[in-house]
Order: sequence, then C-alpha cells, then structure tokens
Amino acid sequence: MSQTESRPDVRWEGVSGRRYGYWIHPMDATFRKIAGNIILARQDGPERWIPLYVGETRNFDEGFADPGSIDCAARQGATHVHVHFSSPSKNVRTAERDDIVARWRPICNEPE
Repeated sequence: MSQTESRPDVRWEGVSGRRYGYWIHPMDATFRKIAGNIILARQDGPERWIPLYVGETRNFDEGFADPGSIDCAARQGATHVHVHFSSPSKNVRTAERDDIVARWRPICNEPE
C-alpha cells in the first residue's frame, strides 16, 4: 500500500480547524518528485510533537526547506520530518502552510 492510500501517521490542525494528514519520516529521508508540505518536528513524548518549521515545496526531490530553516530546526532538536503529499498548486500548499503556522507558531518560521 502506498502512502497516498494509507492512513496518515498524524494530523496537524490549522488555525481554521482544518486537519491535514502527514506521514512521519526520519530527518534523512528522501522523497519522490511530488509537491507537498513538510513539518520539521521534535518528538516530545509518545505521540507528542512540537513543530519547529512548516514549509511547502513544488518538488520534494529538489529539497523541502532552505538551509537556514533546516539549520534552525536542527538547533531546536528536530527528530523527524512530517510530509503531506499535496497539490501541485502553490496557492493550495501555501494556504496549508500558513494555516498550520498561524495555529502552532513554529520557532523557525518566526521572522529573525
């Protein structure tokens, strides 16, 4: 069964109340060429996650965050990357990112 057919590992809720399904992977995971959203997170207990950075990409194969965001998340103790294979539309991916960021206020999404 592929990830797109299986039940997500975790659901992240945005400020809108909408819940988005994400799959959990180790930080060094590689992904296929597809658009989606990511959350760099730290595990803080069983089934308890702290989002450190929320982003979007048009192609996971090209990377999913800028080096500064990855470095920030690493300094904050990121343990996993959560992925949601999403729409090819940048507007859809950005709306999801902004919804989750507004709810959780990840430290690495804050302006410096």
